[in-house]
Amino acid sequence: MAHLLHTTFLPSSSSCAILRRPQTRIFRVSRGRVRVDAKIREIFMPALSSTMTEGKIVSWVKSEGEKLAKGESVVVVESDKADMDVETFYDGYLAKIMVDEGGVAAVGSAIALLAESEDEIAEAQAKAAATTASPVSSSSSSSTETLSTATPVDPPQQEKVKAAGTVVPAAAGTAVGSAAHPASEGGKRIVASPYAKKLAKELKVELGRVVGTGPMGRIVAKDVEAAASTAATATPSASPAAVVASSPPAAGVELGSTVPFTTMQSAVSRNMLESLSVPTFRVGYTITTNELDALYKKIKSKGVTMTALLAKATALALVKHPVVNSSCRDGNSFTYNSSINIAVAVAIDGGLITPVLQDADKADIYSLSRKWKELVDKARAKQLQPHEYNTGTFTLSNLGMFGVDRFDAILPPGTGAIMAVGASQPSVVASKDGRIGMKNQMQVNVTADHRVIYGADLAQFLQTLAKIIEDPKDLTF
Repeated sequence: MAHLLHTTFLPSSSSCAILRRPQTRIFRVSRGRVRVDAKIREIFMPALSSTMTEGKIVSWVKSEGEKLAKGESVVVVESDKADMDVETFYDGYLAKIMVDEGGVAAVGSAIALLAESEDEIAEAQAKAAATTASPVSSSSSSSTETLSTATPVDPPQQEKVKAAGTVVPAAAGTAVGSAAHPASEGGKRIVASPYAKKLAKELKVELGRVVGTGPMGRIVAKDVEAAASTAATATPSASPAAVVASSPPAAGVELGSTVPFTTMQSAVSRNMLESLSVPTFRVGYTITTNELDALYKKIKSKGVTMTALLAKATALALVKHPVVNSSCRDGNSFTYNSSINIAVAVAIDGGLITPVLQDADKADIYSLSRKWKELVDKARAKQLQPHEYNTGTFTLSNLGMFGVDRFDAILPPGTGAIMAVGASQPSVVASKDGRIGMKNQMQVNVTADHRVIYGADLAQFLQTLAKIIEDPKDLTF
């Protein structure tokens, strides 16, 4: 994972020296950032992926003045691909929130202050108010001494990074909110973010009736907005005709409005522009799916998905054609990837993400299906870890469930090929003996990097894939 969310003693000429003089407190403003000595630390925006340059605050789990214990969740941050719950690495008090919910901050910039004692809260707040430049800026290029660039961190090095900072991403799954888990149960207090409470008051929404989707059922701003929207829709108008006339053509869409990109949409935009620099070509193939369809009907009751079957078939074909699983990143060489990791495009609210089935050639179809369901759930909850979406070596994009029979897919940067899969449909075909019959067929269309993969490579790969799908007995082993 990339650099983790940090807090440090500042200025940081020597952390040990500062620790030896805890009674010393020196505050000053430098380049628009709060600089604090002694026991007040800055909490920085983390780099949650190697491509992340800025993050959006989804919700603050803690409010200003609340006491924090080491390991507690503090804030939920939206990166370019996922929402991640992050936790503190120190005990203390959340002295000052410097980036409100919905705000954007550059990686490495300060988003809050952490005080060690209650006595220091007022001091931190006073000095934070003295700053004139806000860190909430998508164009900010400021960085900190410990977080200058978003570079990947190998797993063995992560403990070193934790030692240098104060907030680390929570374990996978800990931040997934339950859509059916109200923030107030059994007469307990309502758990909502400060901004959600403020918004509820403005929109006249009763928080006790709102179901929270944040961490542990916490109510966040989007939950309040959704409740307000639902209430507005349910409010009767002067006449039924007036309701029809004023209803927008699609929920949540205001015609004529200009909507800025979300963090994820910005990342997709950058990737698509990068793809334009790669010389690509396309090869299509028609595959008969009668046997695959029969196999799916036979084993789907055991939890097997069609996506897993297609991923497994593709992985087995790539074993025999490693050049199609290769990638070119520098324009001067290419890599025969040692693993076959099938990334599958998934449409989620506000964007697109590609969860990765790692070592798909080695996993059995049942394990692969269970893993796929887990990845989809995490993707839609925006809780995928970076290694679960950025390690693909070959990509599948399937629009067949929408009845699309053929389409072209754009090559993701850093990979060699992507395969667009259309719907399996009954077709009238002629057999080798000249007879006419009905067969289920699907169209696949592969887009590939022509610097590495040539037409003959794709043709041979597709022939192998067709043989596996048309005689799929090996898929269940």
